Amino acid sequence: MQHHELTSGWTVTTTAGEVPDAARGTFAAAVPGCVLTDLLAAGAIPEPYDDAHEADLAWFHRTDWRYTASPDLAPPEPGERIDLVFDGIDTVATVRLGDTVLGRTENMHRSYRFDVTDLTARTSLTVDITSATTHAEALRSRLGDRPAVNVPRPFNFVRKMACSFGWDWGPDFRTAGLWKPVRVERWTTARLARVRPVVGSDTVEVHVDLERSGLETRSAVKVRVEVRGAGASTVVPADVDEAVLRLRVPDAPLWWPAGHGEQPLSELTVELSSGETVLDTWSRRIGFRTVEIDTGDDEHGTRFVILVNGRPVAVRGANWIPDDHFVTRITRDRLARRLDQALGANLNLLRVWGGGMYESDDFYELCDERGLLVWQDFLLACAAYPEEEPFRSEIEAEARENVVRLMPHPSLVLWNGGNENLWGHEDWGWKDLLGERTWGKDYAERLFGEIVAELDPSRPYSANSPFTPRRTPGQSHPNDADRGTHHQWDVWNRLDWSAYRSEIPRFCSEFGYQAPPSWRALTEHVHAADGRALTEVDDPYGDPTFLVHQKADDGTGKLERGMAPHTGVPERLEDWHWAAQLNQARAIRHAVEHYRSWWPRTAGWIVWQLNDCWPVVSWALVDSQERPKPVWFALRRASAPRALFLTERDGALGLVAVNDTDEPWTGTAEVRRSSFAGAELARRETRIDVPARSVQVIALPPELTTPHDAAEEILVAELGDERAVHTFAEDVDLKLDPAPLEATAVRVGGGYRIDVLAGSFASDVTVHPDRLAPDARVDDGVVSLPAGARTSFLVTTTADLDPADLTRAPVLRTANDLRAVAVRAASPATGPGGHMVSAG
Repeated sequence: MQHHELTSGWTVTTTAGEVPDAARGTFAAAVPGCVLTDLLAAGAIPEPYDDAHEADLAWFHRTDWRYTASPDLAPPEPGERIDLVFDGIDTVATVRLGDTVLGRTENMHRSYRFDVTDLTARTSLTVDITSATTHAEALRSRLGDRPAVNVPRPFNFVRKMACSFGWDWGPDFRTAGLWKPVRVERWTTARLARVRPVVGSDTVEVHVDLERSGLETRSAVKVRVEVRGAGASTVVPADVDEAVLRLRVPDAPLWWPAGHGEQPLSELTVELSSGETVLDTWSRRIGFRTVEIDTGDDEHGTRFVILVNGRPVAVRGANWIPDDHFVTRITRDRLARRLDQALGANLNLLRVWGGGMYESDDFYELCDERGLLVWQDFLLACAAYPEEEPFRSEIEAEARENVVRLMPHPSLVLWNGGNENLWGHEDWGWKDLLGERTWGKDYAERLFGEIVAELDPSRPYSANSPFTPRRTPGQSHPNDADRGTHHQWDVWNRLDWSAYRSEIPRFCSEFGYQAPPSWRALTEHVHAADGRALTEVDDPYGDPTFLVHQKADDGTGKLERGMAPHTGVPERLEDWHWAAQLNQARAIRHAVEHYRSWWPRTAGWIVWQLNDCWPVVSWALVDSQERPKPVWFALRRASAPRALFLTERDGALGLVAVNDTDEPWTGTAEVRRSSFAGAELARRETRIDVPARSVQVIALPPELTTPHDAAEEILVAELGDERAVHTFAEDVDLKLDPAPLEATAVRVGGGYRIDVLAGSFASDVTVHPDRLAPDARVDDGVVSLPAGARTSFLVTTTADLDPADLTRAPVLRTANDLRAVAVRAASPATGPGGHMVSAG
């Protein structure tokens, strides 16, 4: 088989819609690519991510575009078939070669193949892309409306990335384009139409489907499969188009998740031949392992435990969204950096959320290499979806194609039927709006499960997130914290983050807390509506342009009401920014320490969210410019394989030692109560003896946990390099020294080292190096130091900095210094209760 990529010579021009003069005409088109990024490259539109340009580009929602190329299609050789293959079209399109219509597309998440053997004399290839918005609205009018979180945006009536229409963390740029490769394939006799490897711990069962060319008399062909020196072959008779080959690989090394072992990958190859002629080949790297989900009942409810190779895995995860709204700009290198940041935060799972896309092969290959588990949603999110034709067939076709495409990857451990659809139907008023109309129940509870069982029986399926297994209508709830998976959004929407302690979920697959991005990401991309810097206006948080980059319902109000009882709400933007980031770090740290302390009852958690797709105030750990927020450092420490916490249990303060390694953790922990100034008030040594993959909870005596003066005392626990610090009151009630640090900075190879000494208790010491240089990064953050403690931070940068700038605000900050700034009342709530729908 011969492949020829059609990447050059494409142009794009508008064919319908109210298009600004600057965007009219013919533009060079990148393929793979997107019309908006082509217009941006040509200078025809402003930078979409800056200021309020989202609204300036709303005209794009209702425009049509024509891609044109003139491929050189040589006539077929005798017996040769020629196919034109589109791996992905965004989204509603008509494809023509010359004046012949090859086909029509209505699904971004599918590929398309057209036989052009008899059309090679045609020299003009056109793809007419029509507005996905008008297409979806027409289908909505025909089938009847369905409720969704982004009403009236009709994302649930077109098979396009749902967050293309905007989300509470993402912009509304409804892209269009040839977003995946286009190529010509030339082949004879037969080709490998579909290969499905069902992999176990030492076996591979390879299912092969063939497509015959139809241009010659059918003949027998041979299929051979090989992996790690084991091979098998079979002859497929002329009247048969499928084969199954089974291999046993007795020396197969097991693939393990990060932190549980190695990730050996083995090349699996499939060869199709006729006589001595190789007709087609297929190869993927696979990993030998088993996976299952334990959803049995116990005294606490219903478990949700992921087991790999029979071993329970304590899941430490993050939800994943497309890493750039313009998804064709996402490169393998960029994905590698982001996945390394996930690993760097001690995470072992990413959940590919159902409002985004089935990610590129690069994403899953990189997860395979790193041992990052992948929980894969089918692409339904936060909405009711019609089950009538033609929508149903599109849903089924994309599910079948992507199950087969992704099943070779050992990192993929769970298929999930969608995000919050079952919960939404139960709690968000959908029943009254829907009446008798379909809403997607059959997709989640039957269709997807049957597809997985048929095509990928080696993996488990869950009907939704959140989801209660074996749910009894009227008696159990899809978001029951005690049964299956659970989403915790009451904390963000209406409760203080201390309320995370109020429940012990079996598996929390969504929870999160907002904060602004890095200072540079915010101020470089967001200015006040009048063009001034945000620092120059009286109310930056209420400025219309700022709110373009704060999509959450009453987001600023929730941030400030969340800050008020902890740090207070600073008046100046610089201090407000730091306090909001600090509050996010503390909220997530608090939740993770609580969840981990209850292993194995709480078998896992998946924070919302790892990444951002543009500059925005959001729940992300890492902003769109790849800078970790302070929460990333707090999470890294809280999710370490071995971690020490001071946390409440049954109303009393206890010491928790988490050991998620294969070796026991033993030692003597020193626990002391002291003043902020360093005077020791009580001390106790306690033996730590934590078996592998276990948690030890140690009650502490009253002399340690009962302060004489809660406003100026701390409790400190230390074991080896691990330290936990607990204050007995919130910052607003503490007598914190506003300047507790002595700091110096010196130039070292690759950047600068900042050395700090705490003269008094210094809470959550954090460095913000982006304030000085765009490329500056720091190796640690959110570090609390008792009086007399020292630490160092390494800042890497190519910039020439004044070391003194690294030792003071706004670069070097603590929670202490917020006690010296002006504060104000939090923004009042804009509506009753809180917004029910979550970020995801």
